[in-house]
Amino acid sequence: MTDSLLKSRRTLLKHLAFLGVISTLPYPAFSKLKPTPITRPIPSSGQPLPVIGMGSHITFNVGNDLEARLNRTEVLRTFFDMGGQLIDSSPMYGSAEAVLGFCFNKLGQSASPLFSATKVWTSDTDEGKEQIADSQRLWGVNQLNLNQVHNLVNWRSHLDTLLQMKADKQLQYVGITTSHGRRHRDVEKIMQSQPIDFVQLTYHIDNRDVETRLLPLALEKGIAVIVNRPFSKGELFDNYQQHPLPDWVKEFDCNNWAQFLLKFIVSHPAVTCAIPATSRVDHMIENMGACYGRLPAPDMRQRMISYVQSL
Repeated sequence: MTDSLLKSRRTLLKHLAFLGVISTLPYPAFSKLKPTPITRPIPSSGQPLPVIGMGSHITFNVGNDLEARLNRTEVLRTFFDMGGQLIDSSPMYGSAEAVLGFCFNKLGQSASPLFSATKVWTSDTDEGKEQIADSQRLWGVNQLNLNQVHNLVNWRSHLDTLLQMKADKQLQYVGITTSHGRRHRDVEKIMQSQPIDFVQLTYHIDNRDVETRLLPLALEKGIAVIVNRPFSKGELFDNYQQHPLPDWVKEFDCNNWAQFLLKFIVSHPAVTCAIPATSRVDHMIENMGACYGRLPAPDMRQRMISYVQSL
C-alpha cells in the first residue's frame, strides 16, 4: 500500500470514526468538544484509567499477514483516537504481542498514552523471567505498566518475580488473572494475602458470580479489577442482539447492545476497566462509545438484568 493510499485510508477511517461517535454519544461534535472519557482510579496509585480497554486474544493472533496487521493498526488507531489506554495481551495469545509491537511502531506517537498489560504464563520460574523480558521486547516499550500471573500458573514464584521488579521500579503494577471461573477460591486467598494491584476476572450480565465475594473484596482491599470476556466470546450477542433495546437505555446514553453490555459491567463500583476484543473498526467505535456519557445507576442495573432475563 502506497503512502498516499494509506494516508487516504486513515483520513477516511477517522471520518468514519467521527460519524460513529456522533451517533453513539449523547451530544454532537465529539472532535470539537473532545469529551473526557469515563475513568476509574487504580486504587494503589490513584492513576486514572478509561473504563473501556482492549483485549487481544485471538483477534491479534494474525502472524505475519501484512494486510491483517495493517487492519489491526487501524483498529488500534481508532481505540487511541477515542480515548483508550489499557491493552491486554499474553504470551499464550500466539503472535498477538508481536503484532501489537508492529502496530505501535506504525502508529508512533498516535499510540499514546498506552497502558500496557500482559501476563506471565509458564510452570517454570526461570522461563517466566524470560517470558517477561520477551514481552517487553515484543511490545517495544521501555517498561510494561502491568504484568499479571496468567490463570494462577506457578503464581507464588511469578508473584515473587513481579513484586521484586516493582520494588526495583522495573514494573508499575502486579496482578493475577482467571478466565474460567474455576479458581475463585484461590483468587480470593491471593487477594486477601498478597500485595497485588490488579485482579483480572470474568464478569458480565449473564455471569455475576464475582459480585458475591470477589468484587466486594476488591473494593475492600483496594485492588483494581479488569474484566475479561465481557461479551462471553460473542455468546451474548448471539443471545440478545436480535432483540430491540428498550427506550429507557437512553437514560444512560446507550445506543447498541455492545454499549448495553459494557456499561452494565463498568457501572459496578469495583470494576476499573473492561477489555472487549475486536478486529473491526466499526465494532471498536461501538465499544468505545461505552466510555462516554452516563452509566446506569444501581436501580437501572437491576432493570437491565430483568430485561435480559425476560428475553
